[in-house]
Amino acid sequence: MLFLKTVIFLQILCGFCFIGLHSKIQHDYNFVVKEAQYTRLCSTKSILTVNGKFPGPVISAHQGDTVYVNVYNKGQHNITIHWHGVKQPRNPWTDGPEYITQCPIRPGEKFRQKIIFSTEEGTLWWHAHSDWSRATAHGAIIIYPKENRAYPFPKPHAEVPIIFGEWWKQDVRKVFTEFLTTGGGPNNSDALTINGQPGDLFSCSKSETFKFNVDQGKTYLLRIVNAAMNLILFFSVSKHNVTVVGADGFYTKPLTTDYIVISPGQTIDALLYANQEPNHYYMAARAYSSGTAVPFDNTTTTAILQYNGNYTPISSPPLPYLPYYNDTQAAFNFFGSLRGLPNKYPKTVPLNVTTHIETTISVNTLPCPEGHSCAGPNGTRFAASINNISFVAPSIDILEAYHYHIKRVYSKGFPTFPPFLFNFTAEYLPLELQIPKQGTKVIVLNYGSVVELVFQGTNLVGGIDHPMHIHGFNFYVVGFGYGNFDKEKDPMKYNLIDPPLKNTVVVPKNGWAAIRFRATNPGVWLMHCHLERHLSWGMETVFIVKNGKGSNETLLPPPPDMPRC
Repeated sequence: MLFLKTVIFLQILCGFCFIGLHSKIQHDYNFVVKEAQYTRLCSTKSILTVNGKFPGPVISAHQGDTVYVNVYNKGQHNITIHWHGVKQPRNPWTDGPEYITQCPIRPGEKFRQKIIFSTEEGTLWWHAHSDWSRATAHGAIIIYPKENRAYPFPKPHAEVPIIFGEWWKQDVRKVFTEFLTTGGGPNNSDALTINGQPGDLFSCSKSETFKFNVDQGKTYLLRIVNAAMNLILFFSVSKHNVTVVGADGFYTKPLTTDYIVISPGQTIDALLYANQEPNHYYMAARAYSSGTAVPFDNTTTTAILQYNGNYTPISSPPLPYLPYYNDTQAAFNFFGSLRGLPNKYPKTVPLNVTTHIETTISVNTLPCPEGHSCAGPNGTRFAASINNISFVAPSIDILEAYHYHIKRVYSKGFPTFPPFLFNFTAEYLPLELQIPKQGTKVIVLNYGSVVELVFQGTNLVGGIDHPMHIHGFNFYVVGFGYGNFDKEKDPMKYNLIDPPLKNTVVVPKNGWAAIRFRATNPGVWLMHCHLERHLSWGMETVFIVKNGKGSNETLLPPPPDMPRC
């Protein structure tokens, strides 16, 4: 039985101040979901917040802690909360994705969610997992080493969350309903944000640009989260390199670089050395977007790094170097440079694969319903799929249906190999290949299976990079490449020595990525693209991992206050 250990509480009193390395102890967190008025880009609107904050409060814990969060829905719509990157051993009940592991928390109701931290250490994040609510309902999770254990790098002087987001002048719920209704693509956001602020390049919000002060000669830990809805981002700090020391809640071999790339869902821990002359320096982020004729928010968001001391700051700090928006080589040079830290995580990469899964991930189209006008290509509706199945969410959550043997909620038999074989990345592909099947099919895994999963991007409708996220597991990214995966040649180039442990992997445009993991977490776990428009169109499926034989290899019982369907 898992006992409540301690809950570490960090009260954010000044927005995003520096975070000290000691925290106040509290038994529970209270998350109050409610509407609040916020002003950005000369417009004021009501947005969904947690505890009235945008971004929301930070959850802080030590490795191995168990935390409880009381979620009170005082908003106007249904809500769920997901703890992104937290494996939740044997406990999918409070993982959070709507109609996958729970029904939503209705307005006026509450749900006590248990968060079981195990091997994670570093930075993760939490976010709403219903409709597009996560656009404003999200925040950082910080997992410190166990008591009396040190970081595997020099202790920083201080640390600060850097959370990227997207801001729409329009109500984001309206953006969501409009593009699903019309069948077209969603409206682009009007600005990117750093810690809720667009930055100096937007005069209406310039006075509230996020700033943080540093002392020359000291080191600072940036805990970076990409909470943007649909954009992979380049990020850099003017005249400063950063040293990446962690990603997705696990430490990495130190990587010193002048820019980073981070997709929605991913987190990065990076050390910044304040080794320049005292002045003001911009930190900036903008999109990496490889899709041909795919519209995106091409704005740049900024924050300011301010050195302490007596000096006259430059009136117009220069922007840092950022690669061009479609520089795929720069993006994957960064991703390919990340390495795991075997001395910190001695478990080896699994070599004896028992379950091979190959999937195509595609943007698709569906015929427009008779009597309707649709805004997709050639009058169709946009869709998305994995192995040619566009996921349809049920009205009862799959975990409940699995646990209580409720029939006709989902079906087994999700294909573990592409049902159609063709040149996936060809420039021109037959139109009939664009139309997927629709269904609620799942992949069933035996407990202890060693899984190799290959994601193959396709050029159906149009190729683009896909950040693929799996709930309930971390996985080794053993390889990636461009073009069609060659099952004979490409595995020969896998990194089986020190690949990074991740929970979200970016599949290159018209390319592939291969991951491995052990299926030792029984329950129901969602897999999906973390570009929110692709998730909304159906690029998702579900793993059901069966119980093992031991008492610690079986699904925990449901909590008594599970939300009602």
